Amino acid sequence: LFGGPDGPLGRFYMGHVNGQIADIVFDDKQMHDAFDYYDDGAVVVADGKIAAIGDFAGLCNRGAVIDHRPHLILPGFIDPHIHFPQAEVIAAYATALLDWLSDHTFPAEARFADPDHGARIAGHFFDDLLRNGTTSVSAFCSSHPASVDAFFGAAEHRNMAVFGGKTMMDRNAPDPVLDNAQSAHDDSAALIARWHRRGRGRYVISPRFAITSTEAQLDAAGALARAHPDCLIQTHMSENRAEIALVAELFPDARDYLDVYERFGLISDRALLGHCIHLTEREQARMAETGAVAVHCPTSNLFLGSGLFDFFGLSAAGIRSAVATDIGGGTSYSMLKTLDEAYKIQQLRGQRLNPYLAFFWATLGNAEALQAADRIGTLAPGTDADLVVLNAAATPAMALRRDRIGSLAEELFLLQTLGDDRAVAEVYVAGVACKPGGA
Repeated sequence: LFGGPDGPLGRFYMGHVNGQIADIVFDDKQMHDAFDYYDDGAVVVADGKIAAIGDFAGLCNRGAVIDHRPHLILPGFIDPHIHFPQAEVIAAYATALLDWLSDHTFPAEARFADPDHGARIAGHFFDDLLRNGTTSVSAFCSSHPASVDAFFGAAEHRNMAVFGGKTMMDRNAPDPVLDNAQSAHDDSAALIARWHRRGRGRYVISPRFAITSTEAQLDAAGALARAHPDCLIQTHMSENRAEIALVAELFPDARDYLDVYERFGLISDRALLGHCIHLTEREQARMAETGAVAVHCPTSNLFLGSGLFDFFGLSAAGIRSAVATDIGGGTSYSMLKTLDEAYKIQQLRGQRLNPYLAFFWATLGNAEALQAADRIGTLAPGTDADLVVLNAAATPAMALRRDRIGSLAEELFLLQTLGDDRAVAEVYVAGVACKPGGA
């Protein structure tokens, strides 16, 4: 649904909506891409939903026009792995993952016992997401229920479709961020009752990772997963080799890292497993069989020196994947910058990440990972009108390059390579313009 780079590029309706637009579909079995295309396109929005898409000429009588020419309109970006309480530790120096957690992350998360602190950070967090064109996230909150209330409350105020949950962790961390197996279960159950399927929110059962959860707590997480089969599950796995070695010491009877979670009923097509860089053949086979999702976090993996995610190898093994920022190990809220680093990682592996696949990954692909493609990540009629408007000439360097490109693929690649929040001309949540500082 993109207006072409050489055509009269889109208009955008409010009340009903129009624009030059792109809705990209990628078949990971056939490894090809497809998209609807309108030189002068329109998206019609009614009551926060997409009512129709097509040529502007055929839809121009459907409402007042907001003209975004010559920009591109896509579904809003989706970030399926991010840490709400880590907004204050982005760019904190550390040698590797476990040091970074101890030195920076846990002290920052301890502050979220204070509801006022959580509410203040939530405002900054969602403003930064929207400024970068991200309209949906799946987030780890802290171990404090108040942080979950702050997260969902701020999202509800903005009418955003979000996923999130209380981090469960009962060992190997400072006391101010620890819970216990019973309190983690009971607090999570109460938060599910309060927030799951309230408005556009969805709760996610969230044991941090095997290092910070005892067997009793993982068993409690599994009980929650059985009691609430429509809740997703999120955790971390195989981010770096020191982490994997420690997990093997803590769970000597487990066959591997994945088996730790699998023994407690936490591995299924609802499981979002952050990182998945150093997987064994058995782990790959079981992830393919169960439908668990490997969530790639490129800026975080590079920043912490964790390793290079093997997208094409995992895809060939039948493993579903998503791509995310992993704030605050990640270094940018921008999904454009995230895609840029993902491209470079695949280059280092001798593989090519084409721009259609990259933008599919950040929209419909991530929606599919969150089991929400019927609502977000697409411009299909009947879905929520979450949209991002991208300006491929947002900076002088981008404008200079923009004058020399001649295809949609080149324009997308320019956006992901040089774009950041400045390339986001506007963002719409349920049809309402809401970029902080925007017109």
